[in-house]
Amino acid sequence: MDTSLDNLQAWIGRSETVRDDIGATPVKALNATLDHPALPVGRGTPLPPLWHWLYFLPLHRQSEIGPDGHAKRGGFLPPVPLPRRMWAGSQFEFRSPVRVGDAVERMSTIADVTRKDGRTGPLVFVKVRHEVRCNGATEPAIVEFHDIVYREAKKPGDPEPTPQAAETGASWQRGIVPDDVLLFRYSALTFNGHRIHYDRKYVTEVEGYPGLIVHGPLIATLLMDLLRRERPDADVATFRFKAVRPTFDLHPFCVNGAQQADGRTVRLWAQDHEGWLTMDAVATLR
Repeated sequence: MDTSLDNLQAWIGRSETVRDDIGATPVKALNATLDHPALPVGRGTPLPPLWHWLYFLPLHRQSEIGPDGHAKRGGFLPPVPLPRRMWAGSQFEFRSPVRVGDAVERMSTIADVTRKDGRTGPLVFVKVRHEVRCNGATEPAIVEFHDIVYREAKKPGDPEPTPQAAETGASWQRGIVPDDVLLFRYSALTFNGHRIHYDRKYVTEVEGYPGLIVHGPLIATLLMDLLRRERPDADVATFRFKAVRPTFDLHPFCVNGAQQADGRTVRLWAQDHEGWLTMDAVATLR
């Protein structure tokens, strides 16, 4: 299979459409996983921002799974010939509510494929545009851009990324203990088989990390959950996040927030136990 950059860029414009129904059980399950009291989830209940990730799950057959727990390369995503795959960030527009009971459709399109040279070797970035529509609507309720980065396997002596200190002065802060159960439950809810989140032998011996990696989408969800806890009336219009540094299950970490003077912008960020920035995010409110 030709996996040169030119060939990978031939994937740009490819699309796929999947359909689902917004059921109540995943909402109740994530609500419990995030340690909220039980709540009634009836038909018409709107999903909190990012909870659409509980749907459109990757239902690959077991024989289609690769050695890292993801689906084998190729198919919808381009067959990038680099072994490590991470969620680098996302950008969202929340245009209208998605509600329990909705019949939903997600159209995904490869928007871009680019190659860069990092300090430890080549990097390939794939940007996917997702549009979520409800009940046959013409206009999407959610528009999401998903940034995926692929990199080489870690080698002895590779330089570590220069850490960036997290800002101080958070108005809101919540401590998170990323134990095995939390990571397992989130993997189960999103049907995420990526072994870096649950297989300690694999993540330390094959991918060279010191511990299990906390899911980027879970940290993003915890950031939005912090906003929801502090501003339950907030109507989120846009959200973007960038993963800056991996978070491991070895120590607690914190999610932080600060509403800006304009009243519409909310800075959100995560930091590890040493105070290094691990995720940087911004939400705007209507």
